[in-house]
Amino acid sequence: MSDVVVVESPAKAKTINKYLGDGYTVLASFGHVRDLPPKDGSVRPEQDFAMDWESDERGSRQVSAIAKAIKTGTTLYLATDPDREGEAISWHVRAMLEDRRALKGVTVRRVTFNEITRNAVTAAMKAPRELDQPLIEAYLARRALDYLVGFTLSPVLWRKLPGSRSAGRVQSVALRLVCEREAEIEAFRAREYWTIEALMATPAGAPFTARLTHLDGRKLDQFDLPNAAAAEAARRAVEAGDFSVAKIERKRVRRNPMPPFTTSTLQQEASRKLGFGAQQTMRVAQQLYEGVDLGGETVGLITYMRTDGVQMAREAITAIRGHVKDSFGADYLPAAPREYATRAKNAQEAHEAVRPTDVGRRPETMSRYLSHDQARLYELIWKRAVASQMAQAEFDQVVVDMGDGARNTLRANGSLLAFDGFLKLYREDRDDQSEDDDESRVLPAMSEGDPLTRREIKASQHFTQPPPRYTEASLVKKMEELGIGRPSTYASTLSVLRDRNYVRLEQKRLIPEDRGRLVTAFLTSFFTRYVDPGFTASLEEKLDEISDGSADWRAVMRAFWKDFSEAVDQTKELKISDVINALDEELGPHFFPPKEDGTDARLCPACGAGRLGLKLGRHGSFIGCSNYPACQYTRRLAVNGGEEGEETLKEGMRVLGQDPETGDDVTVRRGPYGLYVQLGEPPPPSDDKKAKKEKPKRMSLPRGLDGESITLDQALGLLTLPRLIGLHPETHEPMEAGIGRFGPYIRMGAVYASMDKDDDVLMVGANRAVDLLAKKLASVRSLGAHPKDGEGILVKKGRFGPYAQHGKTVANLPRTVSMDDITLEEAVALLAEKGKELKPKGAAARGKAAKTTKSAEAAAPKPKKAAAKKSTAATKSGAGKSGATTSAAKKPVAKKPAAKKPAVRKTAAKPSSEAAE
Repeated sequence: MSDVVVVESPAKAKTINKYLGDGYTVLASFGHVRDLPPKDGSVRPEQDFAMDWESDERGSRQVSAIAKAIKTGTTLYLATDPDREGEAISWHVRAMLEDRRALKGVTVRRVTFNEITRNAVTAAMKAPRELDQPLIEAYLARRALDYLVGFTLSPVLWRKLPGSRSAGRVQSVALRLVCEREAEIEAFRAREYWTIEALMATPAGAPFTARLTHLDGRKLDQFDLPNAAAAEAARRAVEAGDFSVAKIERKRVRRNPMPPFTTSTLQQEASRKLGFGAQQTMRVAQQLYEGVDLGGETVGLITYMRTDGVQMAREAITAIRGHVKDSFGADYLPAAPREYATRAKNAQEAHEAVRPTDVGRRPETMSRYLSHDQARLYELIWKRAVASQMAQAEFDQVVVDMGDGARNTLRANGSLLAFDGFLKLYREDRDDQSEDDDESRVLPAMSEGDPLTRREIKASQHFTQPPPRYTEASLVKKMEELGIGRPSTYASTLSVLRDRNYVRLEQKRLIPEDRGRLVTAFLTSFFTRYVDPGFTASLEEKLDEISDGSADWRAVMRAFWKDFSEAVDQTKELKISDVINALDEELGPHFFPPKEDGTDARLCPACGAGRLGLKLGRHGSFIGCSNYPACQYTRRLAVNGGEEGEETLKEGMRVLGQDPETGDDVTVRRGPYGLYVQLGEPPPPSDDKKAKKEKPKRMSLPRGLDGESITLDQALGLLTLPRLIGLHPETHEPMEAGIGRFGPYIRMGAVYASMDKDDDVLMVGANRAVDLLAKKLASVRSLGAHPKDGEGILVKKGRFGPYAQHGKTVANLPRTVSMDDITLEEAVALLAEKGKELKPKGAAARGKAAKTTKSAEAAAPKPKKAAAKKSTAATKSGAGKSGATTSAAKKPVAKKPAAKKPAVRKTAAKPSSEAAE
């Protein structure tokens, strides 16, 4: 007999099982075992926010395994992660087991540990508790909020803003931050200013640099030298003076170490120092937390990595202080332990900071057990935690003022590291490093009254810089400062923004896509409150109050839903023209920035009279002319006509020139499926209805060519497609390049290989064609031409094994025949036999087939009843300790009358409120 312990991951289960021994069975839930099904009605506000839960196949399988294991035990220990999500997983596991009546006579207890070490796990098992109901209710409120916002706002977006993907309670606010920063950058106007720097030397000849701070007795502000003329006058004034040291100020400055990592600061520093994205950081940290094999024993190397707390356990601080004293000496150990408190808004501080579980496991000794990424992240966490308990760093700062007796002053700043303290081990990086860092500048020795030698006076031009775009790290920092999201959601929020193509990463900076700016403009115009950082942060505060047990989750939901549903209802009568006008006003400066020559940026380049503006079509937004339909100018939604490769065409058609052979016009045109080139015009209609209608030669423009820049030679090349490249060196079959419905391709017989986006269909050569075909032929083998029609026969790899294909006829290969061994003759025979099965000829064949079918039906065994795979449960108020779930009822399978062909009709399980009697 053994009790059962449930954790989230198999890796953690394996580690904990070793610690607990044979008296326990440790199983993994593989994360959440059920969730709200992604469809309307999963959360029902009209029923006081009742919820339907649905388990996928994996979740059901894991709960079944837990139910089977608990039959031999008396206690179920729910040991999922020590946070809100972990509490929710435990609640779901218990609720599903209760629905299966698997907990009769079983005691259910909750255990949590902040680190996966033998001592931490065994101590947690000795101090079990009940499930934290307020924490579960906070999860229910958060999940209901996210569902209602997403499933209510997203359809509004789809109807009113075609081409948009989704909206979310946190993701839309994060997107707004990125878009607003981009708008600040676009609105920014650089301002010129100048500075005067002097290269001076001490009486001993030691050089140093000083900057002009006072001119003619007046302190210079940033823009007091606005142009070259003013700067040159100041330079000459300095050049004319004889400077000496007027005053020297020295002071000792102390700097404290940074606290150990929280989730957000870990993501920020891993981005700056290691180049990791937020998701990569969390993935590697999860591996370090769940356990690493250290020569036969699996041990968790760091504490739980989803936290906003900066405090550490007392025994951990004691161990780290001991290590500092032993490794660095008593001078590097502060007199008292350092205590830290978080400054982030809405921080819960429920868990320790991220730290090593044993400071004695030094990074250099652990690296042989870790992957490259694991070793780098572990070193970062270890050094930060140890440095947080080290002594201050001390700097001697020096400010030297120099005067010339004519009321002109130069100033030099420098700093000397007097005691490195924690900097001996760790120095924090910054997102935007200053080019002029006084801490790294050391001034030579000098005394007041020393005469100075002037070597060079230089005037430097500068321009103010716009605010920097967010990095993943700085956006996470901003979200944390505003109280938006939680440590467990930062990485997934950033991932969603990229997956929806709302933002892109360039040189580690987040740049909003035009689609993202449209969505943000729409939401800020019509749902201002719900993408406001302050409102989102206040909701987080309400969720924290629910966690503390000081607020009722349904009362919070009712207050939110009342205002939110009214705001959604107001958009039902919203006209597309209202949306266009709002977006056009909001994004006009972005899509139509001022031109350098002062002309109207919105003037239509095609008709010269219309005004360009945003338009909404069936497939998304675009820019069009106000004189439509007289002027059909359109362009994709991008600044100044888009980036290279965008389809642009000022007119509906443009003549490129004449074909040298026929003399016909070669034109580029816009069709319903994009741009294409055409040779000549279709012939005029004929009275003879039987006469064959000849269509002019046409070819779509490949990616990389646009309607404004395509040349006559390029168009003529496209019109010659498909073109012969040469013969394949092994098969000696011709290889052709062409453009099909899915883009440019290489063809050899019946084998087609798509070209990469960097390949030029007009220039691709034989070597490249062979490479592309080789990749395709790895899973396809050409046997040759069919003897009847000359069409190629291919052998391909399929889901259920290799098969032969001729046209639309497919025949599976026998198990004893591999795709490398089958011959053309064998394939022809297999396909012929398959063709007979598919196409019986004559009435006799049809009758025989019908008779065979009826016999098969009569002989077929009756199908068994099928139970619905998915189980649902509705959340009810006050339904026992767990808060609320009952299983969905399942209807019996209905059969058709015996006289007809037997069939099985599956009936979907309904929520318990609609269960059949």
